[in-house]
Amino acid sequence: MRVEWISGLRRWGTMVVAAATFVAGSMLASASAHAAEAPASPTLPATVTADALPTWQINGVVWSQVIVGNTVYVTGSFTKARPPGVAAGGVGEVDALNVFAYDVTTGNRVASFSHSLNAQGLAIAASPDGSRVYVAGDFSQVDGQARGHIAAFDTATNSLVPNWTPNIGGQVRALAVTASTVYAGGSFPSAGGETRSGFAAVSTASTTVLPWAPAAGGSNAAVWALLVSPDQSRVIAGGSFETINGAAAYGMGSVDAATGAVLPWAANTTIRTAGLNGGITSLSTDGTQVFGSGYAFGSGASFEGTFSADPSTGAINWINDCLGDNYSTWAMNQVLYSATHQHDCTVVGSFPDTNPRSRWQKAIAAPTFPTGMITSKDAYGWDFRGFPYAGILHWFPDFEFGTYTADRQAAWSVTGNGTYLSFGGEFPIVNNVAQQGLVRFAVHSVAPDAQKPIYRDTLNPTATSSEAGRVRLVWGATWDRDDPVLTYDVYRDGGASIGTLTQPSNFWTLPALSFTDTGAGLP
Repeated sequence: MRVEWISGLRRWGTMVVAAATFVAGSMLASASAHAAEAPASPTLPATVTADALPTWQINGVVWSQVIVGNTVYVTGSFTKARPPGVAAGGVGEVDALNVFAYDVTTGNRVASFSHSLNAQGLAIAASPDGSRVYVAGDFSQVDGQARGHIAAFDTATNSLVPNWTPNIGGQVRALAVTASTVYAGGSFPSAGGETRSGFAAVSTASTTVLPWAPAAGGSNAAVWALLVSPDQSRVIAGGSFETINGAAAYGMGSVDAATGAVLPWAANTTIRTAGLNGGITSLSTDGTQVFGSGYAFGSGASFEGTFSADPSTGAINWINDCLGDNYSTWAMNQVLYSATHQHDCTVVGSFPDTNPRSRWQKAIAAPTFPTGMITSKDAYGWDFRGFPYAGILHWFPDFEFGTYTADRQAAWSVTGNGTYLSFGGEFPIVNNVAQQGLVRFAVHSVAPDAQKPIYRDTLNPTATSSEAGRVRLVWGATWDRDDPVLTYDVYRDGGASIGTLTQPSNFWTLPALSFTDTGAGLP
């Protein structure tokens, strides 16, 4: 018997072909894998493809993004931007000091948006009408002009708004905007010269600091996320704080949008992550429900997944109890995308941990609605039994961890506009191709849909025959980043098709497959 490799045979990409010759007669057989062309399950939403589209890159880390029309505005800690496919310092690189913009439909930079922050930006948000983009962070100057940790840009002219100059007295990490008000959260002690404790509000029409002044409290009282409820009656907050206005609000809470008075928020009695070792890292909405994410790394923190809650009460709709910190969420077309590094989603019916731990999924997709029920504790002993879960969709692009920060993370931010999805962070590689800090994905109708099944050594079949004219091929299944079902085509030498086999698979469930050729006669 001899086994040999043969090149690809189908447009979907042959991963491996095996051929066997037997004493009983000269016969060759081969098998190839490609994505099945069956339609997606009608019960689950379709994700974007896993194709990493060419996108301008940055040389540091992107902390936050917002899309207005087709323009993605990003902020973080970086000094340069460059075209896709270009190494740092290469041809076409331009200055981009902590703030940048690119066209989400092309991946090209928006050259007319050229500004500089003298320190990192941590949050960016748009006005409801898209006429302004607000940025906040550690900076004290924008384009050399004084700005107290917050500034605004006019999206029609891409210019710095000259007469909007509020002064917040410390780091701002979160923004939420209505037509009349900019809400800011962070770890600052003052705003406009008035005492504040991590929360402040400023009029969009002037630099007036409004009397709205909830107070974050606790051992690490930082506000990391803010969201105005869909009806604009309340502001929902997340972070590492343990109280708001002295009332229990462990990691998240809700306050009146006009008065700052604490309102009920049921989710914080079940999801408990705050203090020195954890917090709620993001809040987003699809207009009907609130989505959140969290991290935990020690005592007092016990949540690392995503959740959905009612925006008026905080009542939990579902919990995805996956292990591995989660930093950002964005809902699009009934899919919730996350920037994360999750390694164990067993409790919600998906991938298990590895031992030793060697795999983290840095981007995750889930339905925005529940699909099952949690029936067991997770590996850390955290107990969410009795709550629905959304589960994990088959969408597994591959991001490499970055080294710009010491946090062992790839993407930190995700946003979208219904057609395109943008991830930002510190990753240097996506799907084994160099791509730093920014990358786009798109729905099937506009994406190349060019992902192929992953090459694996086990695709090399073994062939056995117990009688002349009958050959059995056995091989190990492979998987695809955005297709849960693969079809394997089996060929004889010379290209004659002798059959197909269709099998669902993923990176943690790779069954052994077989095919018996009963028509292999003697030459």
